[in-house]
Amino acid sequence: MTDSTQNGATEKHERHPDLPPPPTEVGIYGWVYHNLFSTWYNIALTLIGGFISVVAIWSILDYVVFGAVWSGEGREACQTESGALIHACWVFVGARFSQFMYGFYPVLERWRVDFSFLLLVLAIVPLFLREEWIKRGIGLGVAAGATLLSLFAYGIGPAVVIAFMMFAPYGLTFAKVGTLLPSRDDNALIGFGIRLAVVVGAGIVGHYAGLVVFTAAEAGSFGWMAAFLAFGLVTLNRATVKAWITFLLIFIYPFIAFYLWVGDGFGLTYVETAKWGGLFLTLVVAGTGIAASLPIGILFALGRRSDMPAIRSVSIAFIELWRGVPLITVLFMSSVMLPLFLPEGVNFDKLLRALIGVALFSAAYMAEVVRGGLQAIPKGQYEAAGAMGLGYWKMMRLVILPQALKLVIPGIVNTFIGLFKDTTLVLIIGLFDLLGIVQAASTDPKWLGMYVEGYFFTAFVFWIFCFSMSRYSMYIERKLHTGHAR
Repeated sequence: MTDSTQNGATEKHERHPDLPPPPTEVGIYGWVYHNLFSTWYNIALTLIGGFISVVAIWSILDYVVFGAVWSGEGREACQTESGALIHACWVFVGARFSQFMYGFYPVLERWRVDFSFLLLVLAIVPLFLREEWIKRGIGLGVAAGATLLSLFAYGIGPAVVIAFMMFAPYGLTFAKVGTLLPSRDDNALIGFGIRLAVVVGAGIVGHYAGLVVFTAAEAGSFGWMAAFLAFGLVTLNRATVKAWITFLLIFIYPFIAFYLWVGDGFGLTYVETAKWGGLFLTLVVAGTGIAASLPIGILFALGRRSDMPAIRSVSIAFIELWRGVPLITVLFMSSVMLPLFLPEGVNFDKLLRALIGVALFSAAYMAEVVRGGLQAIPKGQYEAAGAMGLGYWKMMRLVILPQALKLVIPGIVNTFIGLFKDTTLVLIIGLFDLLGIVQAASTDPKWLGMYVEGYFFTAFVFWIFCFSMSRYSMYIERKLHTGHAR
């Protein structure tokens, strides 16, 4: 055996285990050292920046929290003897908080707004639970608790409504109405005709059955709800609880919310939309725009990529027209100019015109976001779906759109956030959203000079909603493995 072999064997035998890296290279200490204190000028900049940050943060906290006035009877509680305001006066926000939330909605009827949003929140709770948890009864427990809470807080009528929305998905999962009808695969035309007849028949029966108890307008809504429910029964055969909850939120909840907010039916007092305002109006405009813009945007995105020239031209014209004008112009046209082009005696509610304008405006931007996702899908996906014998709509629903929408989740949520913030523009047509009602309240002679507190409160509320949408978007990205960077 040579000397080199013996030396190599000795070195290998006497090798020590690897030592841990020095503290200045890893962990929080390593990051701080390399980014803040690595050189003398970094140390100087860190100390200067730290000093400025401490002074700024302390000044803000002192003005907003520690030195602020939280209680009192009026503006005088926030003034010195010379009349100057001292720090933040949250008495203003406390005194006008109800108005900031509901606008000029009648005080005795505000329970209807609270109940509608409570119903929405409780109805979507099972959507955030795992399927096995729902099977174990958590969803039913939430439904029972929500029904009892509604019974004691609002009475028997609202309790029945919330019980239907909460318990119906679990009962409808056992309804196998679709199995009693001809299969689409056996005879597509006959199956479609019978299903259409069932839906129309349910609507007609529901309408005339409603006339026995309700007024004509109420019976009409009752008939539409019966038709939508029948549509779900014949199409969502063997659907999951989550699918039924989504269906009810899309097709049934809007009728419930409409009558709760507007009234003039089912024993509820009529409340004109001119009295709606505050955060309530902001959520109505944003929620309607978000719910309507996504499906409309998807349709126009598909239309813009269509091989049929007529559909492609109409889609391009719609997208470019609505994207080419600012939202404030759309709102102004819908509120002031549109009634001039309508026949005499025909008019639409101002809020309804604003909702339609906001939804179409946002749909144009959404269409381009979705189109970007469609273009990112490789051509092989389309060819593979065609090779499996899938038609156009099945290919889009089962293969293409799930992948495309997953890719553009950040863009979709970004559009939603922008829409939520753009709702403040409805002030231009005389609708007082949260920002508008704060501005109106700050001009009250009793609260002059309180605009800073009002704007800070408004900014904080908007930040809560926008940040929540952003965080939920990040959660969806991680859940679907879209390569989200933390």
